[in-house]
Amino acid sequence: MTAVRPEGRQETYPQDPQGGYAPYGGVPQQGAPGQGAYQPAPGQQTPYQPYPPAPGQQPPYPQPPYQAAPGQPPYQAAQGQQTPHQHSPYQPYPPAAGRQPSHQGVPHQVAPGHGVPGRSPEPVEPDGWGVYDPAQTEQPAYPWLADQTLQLRKITVPGEAAGVAAPSAEPRRASGRVSVRSGSGRRRATGRRGPVVRPKERKRVLAARAVGELFITLGMVMLLFVAYQLWWTNVQADAAANATRNQLEQQWNNPVVTPTPAPGQSAAPAPTFAPGKGFAIIHIPKIGLTDPVAEGTDTTTVLDHGLVGHYTGTAMPSDAAGNFAVAGHRTTHGQPFNRLAELSPGDKIVVETQTTYYTYEVEGGIPETNPHNVTVLNAIPGGSPFTQAGRYITMTTCTPEYSARGRLIVFGKMVGEQPRSQGQPPALTNG
Repeated sequence: MTAVRPEGRQETYPQDPQGGYAPYGGVPQQGAPGQGAYQPAPGQQTPYQPYPPAPGQQPPYPQPPYQAAPGQPPYQAAQGQQTPHQHSPYQPYPPAAGRQPSHQGVPHQVAPGHGVPGRSPEPVEPDGWGVYDPAQTEQPAYPWLADQTLQLRKITVPGEAAGVAAPSAEPRRASGRVSVRSGSGRRRATGRRGPVVRPKERKRVLAARAVGELFITLGMVMLLFVAYQLWWTNVQADAAANATRNQLEQQWNNPVVTPTPAPGQSAAPAPTFAPGKGFAIIHIPKIGLTDPVAEGTDTTTVLDHGLVGHYTGTAMPSDAAGNFAVAGHRTTHGQPFNRLAELSPGDKIVVETQTTYYTYEVEGGIPETNPHNVTVLNAIPGGSPFTQAGRYITMTTCTPEYSARGRLIVFGKMVGEQPRSQGQPPALTNG
């Protein structure tokens, strides 16, 4: 019989003439040192003898020879193979071609330091491996049971019969689910983490960080300032200009009655207005402008409120001759003169007062002049196409846009006068 031991080695045991198995090593079972051989109790079988078969069962060995079924040809073994059941059931298969038998024909040698008194020496395999050596001082757990080691039969591979070594089988893999987890292989520390100590930074790094934060703060402040100048100031100025215009229209619609001068008395002088006081409304249909005119050109009290300012000391529209000069912002704070550069000769300008509409026509202008050029405010404006006294209008604003480097000048000449009671002049009604 071919026995498989825990080490995976194989060994052929001789058969006992009485039908059982010879003791391991071919000698009777020995007891522990200082004790006699093992003697079974009365009524028990000796170890390594199988139980007799139960009634109605056949003994497991020997097996009857192979017989073919009726009507079938007898079994023919392949070349190089044995016929079935032509060898003892406890005799191993002969080795394949090119292989040596496990223990046949090899003299038994005792390894140095091996061997038990009273027993045959253990054989030493050619490859240096020793056969399974059971414990010498221990008895079988159940000595009355027979050795029921699993019987295996070697299967001959067709390639082995021709002298070709069969390819080695792949190692058997463990069955079941295999859990694979990705990661760097580092075990994560368990438990509570301690405080993280940050390394000290250099002074240069701290200084650079402080400068960077300062620049970011300044940038945000500048952005807010630009948004305030370009958007919020227009919102505030438009609201103030609309309020002033509504107030003027309400006053004009409900005028205060003044006494008529007696015969022989001179007419009342032209009214004067306090700085910042609105007294007229300027209309420029081409650029869609309708904005109040207040006395003075102070930035804080007049221009920044979205109003057009009258240069104090210049003529009024009602004067018989003179230059009615006004100014206004081109950008920010309502920007009433933002599109003043679009005017060209022939465009109409209408100044509305409490009693009269005064219509002017554009005659020319100066694209850019020095901010200190005050000659444009004279009765006969300097740089204008006019050469003699008359009733003129001069409008000034900053240029270029978003800069106060120079001044843009537009000149106009009065071409019509109409009482307000007669309705709007054609310059406003004809679009």
